[in-house]
Amino acid sequence: MKKRMFYSLLFICMLMAIPTQAQVRFGVKGGLDITKLNFSEESFKSDNKTGWFIGPMVEVRIPNVALAFDGALLYTQNDLDVSVIGKEGTLKQKTLQVPINVKIPIGPVYIAAGPQFGYNIGDKEMKQFMDDFKIKDFESSCNVGAGVRIDHFELGLTYNFSINKLDDNGRYDVKKNTWMLSAAILF
Repeated sequence: MKKRMFYSLLFICMLMAIPTQAQVRFGVKGGLDITKLNFSEESFKSDNKTGWFIGPMVEVRIPNVALAFDGALLYTQNDLDVSVIGKEGTLKQKTLQVPINVKIPIGPVYIAAGPQFGYNIGDKEMKQFMDDFKIKDFESSCNVGAGVRIDHFELGLTYNFSINKLDDNGRYDVKKNTWMLSAAILF
C-alpha cells in the first residue's frame, strides 16, 4: 500500500513538473474516416463506409526531448453496413473517441502512435436481421499514423485497428479497422 501511494505521488509530481517546461497548445481536430468491420465468419460481409469526426484536442510538447503527446475527445459518426446470406442491415454508430498519442516530430513531419478508447453512444443492435449481434459500450483500439505541421495547422493520416472484439455477446469475432484523415488547428 505504501509503495502504491509513493508511486502515485511521484507520478502526480512528475505531471505537475512537465507543464513548466512543456509547451501546451489547445485546438480543434476534425476529419473523415473510412471504416470497415472485419468478421471471422465467412457468411458475413462488410463494406468500407465513410464517416466523420470532430472535437477538441490538446498537445503537450517537451522541447528538449523532441517528443510530444496529444489527446482529443472526438465525436465520431459512421454507418456500418453488414450483410449476412442475402440480408442487409446498417448500424449507425456514434461514439466518443479518446485517442492518446505519442508524437515524434522530425522537422515539419511527425509520426505518432498510441491507444484509443471509444464509448458507444449510438445504435448498438442490428435488429433488421440479427437479434444476437450487439456492439459493446466500450472499445479499445490502437493508432499508428503520420502527418505534417505548418505553424498552427496540422494534417494527419492515421490507421486505427481494434484490440478487443466488438460483439457484446461474444458470439461473433468482429473487429473494426479505420483510416482517418484529420485536420487540426492549434491555438
